[in-house]
Amino acid sequence: MRRLLPEPVTEIEPYDAYRPAHPHAALLRVNMVTSLDGHATDAEGVSGLLGGDGDFRVLVALRALADAILVGAGTARAEDYGPHRLRPTLAERRRADGRDHPAPVVVLTASCELDPGARLFTAARTSPIVVTCRDAPRQRRRALERVAEVVEAGEEAVDLPTALQALRARGYAHVLCEGGPTLNAQLFAARLVDELCLTLAPQLAGGTGPSIVDGLQQRASLRLEGLLAEDEELFARYAVAR
Repeated sequence: MRRLLPEPVTEIEPYDAYRPAHPHAALLRVNMVTSLDGHATDAEGVSGLLGGDGDFRVLVALRALADAILVGAGTARAEDYGPHRLRPTLAERRRADGRDHPAPVVVLTASCELDPGARLFTAARTSPIVVTCRDAPRQRRRALERVAEVVEAGEEAVDLPTALQALRARGYAHVLCEGGPTLNAQLFAARLVDELCLTLAPQLAGGTGPSIVDGLQQRASLRLEGLLAEDEELFARYAVAR
């Protein structure tokens, strides 16, 4: 993988390119892939086929750097989320940075409409976390409490600042959000995002799929901090202007 910005480098590992200057500081990153025509999903409604090998390398590096991986329930269902596995080299680098266990997957859901038998829960080495609200259906919530840690944040809906505060109170300072687009929009609207990591896939997805921030009603200014390239893909890292 080549670094184009800030200083050109002919070969760099994604872990090094994305490693924060202060690895244990509070940070909320959003990581997404987008087609050239601005869609975050393909015609089937999933993002997995948009990115290539380079996008996957960036994804696993970002996961290795994070304390927790945040995802909306709709994306967890659509993408059939499971627990992530770290390659030995990344696991070793993660341990060197003081993180002994894989980052837990954190699912946000007001309805608790998740299958307790999904591999996200049954195959996890690090217990997943479900963040929900007070008014979530009790029967569904109790079923999830048997397979995950359930955290309450908000009353009728999940309150994002409260959810993030609850994660950081548990020691999850560096949070990586993997969408989906609606959750991304809500996080940007609440001014909770610090960085956007964006893969530009050399594809035209066609159709009417969502953008990476579906439903965002306000502008957000970002500053380009880094740019990588591999094959035909570009990988940009933006800081959110405050």
